[in-house]
Amino acid sequence: MNTTTFLTFVGDQCGKAEEAINFYTSIFPNSEIKSIIKYAEGEAGGTPELIKYGIFSLNGTDYMCSESNYNHSWSFTPGVSIFVSDNSESFIQILFDKLSANGGQIMVPLDDYKGEGDYGFGKKFGWCEDKYGISWQFVVTE
Repeated sequence: MNTTTFLTFVGDQCGKAEEAINFYTSIFPNSEIKSIIKYAEGEAGGTPELIKYGIFSLNGTDYMCSESNYNHSWSFTPGVSIFVSDNSESFIQILFDKLSANGGQIMVPLDDYKGEGDYGFGKKFGWCEDKYGISWQFVVTE
């Protein structure tokens, strides 16, 4: 059995999936776009410029994605996020800065939370949403 995170770009995010996965694979090491299949002309759910089914990996972990121009009543939510941990404080800071920039949103600043407000995850913790609406949590491990 396998489980994989599947990201569906709808609403305002529809049409941005390919840009997003190119961005993600450019900032994470050992990452690649494995496949992109686009909708055929006239195919239900999308148009030829939209991703029907895509697979990419971030540092060896596979993710799947799709876009739909149907009028969905949902989109991405911060309640579901991609959790990134590493023992390099500078690497985590770089990722946090890049993902929260250019229209992203910082929900919890990447900071040392030992003591009062300690989340119990590690040395530093932060949470942001990128410009595509995907939420990311970061922790610097000890």
